[in-house]
Amino acid sequence: MPDPTAGVGIELSDVTKRYPGQEHGAVEDFSLRVEPGELLMFVGPSGCGKTTTMKMINRIIEPTSGSITIDGEDVLSLDPNELRRHIGYVIQQIGLFPHMTIAENIATVPKLLGWSKARVADRVDELLRTVALDPGVFAHRYPKQLSGGQQQRVGVARALAADPPVMLMDEPFGATDPITRLRLQEEFRRLQADIGKTIIFVTHDFDEAVRLGDRIAVLSERSRIEQCDTPANILADPANEYVAGFIGRGAGLMRLALIPIGEVPLEAPDDSSAALGVQDSLRDALDLLVLTGGQRVNVTDESGSVAGSLTHAGISAALGAPRLPTGTAP
Repeated sequence: MPDPTAGVGIELSDVTKRYPGQEHGAVEDFSLRVEPGELLMFVGPSGCGKTTTMKMINRIIEPTSGSITIDGEDVLSLDPNELRRHIGYVIQQIGLFPHMTIAENIATVPKLLGWSKARVADRVDELLRTVALDPGVFAHRYPKQLSGGQQQRVGVARALAADPPVMLMDEPFGATDPITRLRLQEEFRRLQADIGKTIIFVTHDFDEAVRLGDRIAVLSERSRIEQCDTPANILADPANEYVAGFIGRGAGLMRLALIPIGEVPLEAPDDSSAALGVQDSLRDALDLLVLTGGQRVNVTDESGSVAGSLTHAGISAALGAPRLPTGTAP
């Protein structure tokens, strides 16, 4: 398997899955490349084949035809169990072993790989801290003693335990309440910025795809790719009516959430205005303008000094500006 310390590419070429007795395949002629270190979101309605497509990568489901490679290596030539030990897998149901402690759950794959006890213990502590769970508090608890959000974080930690180059995530936050889900998304976005894994993430929630993904593959029946591009480009220019309908209303607000204030021109400051930082988004600025009823919001730079201000007109103008870089469609 590839070096786990480096991002690796995944390539699917003409991948098809047909079940006996079905007129059409569950997945037909699916081709896509995931770049090293990229977080690619699969978005589509229930039954479109997005989970089936993802599961063929780690051979939980065997493809009928086509090829799948990771870092140029044909996964169909590998022992399936050995393959899965080098691919992190996180599912909505989490799948923690109820009779094992949290530390034992996280240590499952490293132990199978023959890691020493000391190395396993160090890795468990490291990962619990990475997902914001104190090892001294949580390592020796059992899954039933954790909240749903805490269990989901342990599921992510377990998938990362052997430092796999690839992670597959199947609606991992779908079973949590909206507040917990948002927090998990923010934690995962922070985590991915640090670890840079190559990740395929299945979701039916377009807001989640926009919030997390480097690119989004919008899938329709039998995993047909309707559009694959950056969130900003899909929101600004849907490829067809299907994609536009999947996005739904609020595309402008979702686009604003992707644009940092620091990327747009500022006007002269107003001493009486509320302030945001250049790292905040245009959506944050619009929220503040609506809440305060003000005409403009001040913007502070990294040093805390007021760098300028932003008005409703400035926010609207930013939506009309070209967004780069353009993602690569399959």
